[in-house]
Amino acid sequence: MSLSDQAKERLADIVELQPTKNKELQERWGIDSGSEIHQYLESELKEYYYRDENSLIRATPEAASIVGVETDDTAVSVPPLQATIADVLAGPDESAQSVVSVLHDVEATGDETDVDSVRTALRKLQDRGIVTTEQSTVPLFKLAIDRSELEIERIE
Repeated sequence: MSLSDQAKERLADIVELQPTKNKELQERWGIDSGSEIHQYLESELKEYYYRDENSLIRATPEAASIVGVETDDTAVSVPPLQATIADVLAGPDESAQSVVSVLHDVEATGDETDVDSVRTALRKLQDRGIVTTEQSTVPLFKLAIDRSELEIERIE
């Protein structure tokens, strides 16, 4: 996706301000409403931002790379299910896993969950650049970062 100069400047703002809120971007960009911010983010920068567990806006590692900013994407705070998934998911040099396979590995730790929750958690970890996806008949997932380089903090 090719970004306009304005989009790159705004992406740099997100990287600089993260974690941030619609209101902060609204003031910075001179936009009238939070819904316009949301609309802009979804139409122009959808691939380069995500909302964390507190609904704050954060830039993806790719976004930081595009604007030339180094970030520490190996230290993250995530909800318990995402932390468990990061603990059990195949590493970068291993065969990727299906959602159901990850579900079984999570359940083997004693945690109870369901397939939709696992799928959502995997997508959120993917948005943060921690998990990669390989497309097969079904999507397959594995860590994008070596487990030894990843620092996970569980938040409640």
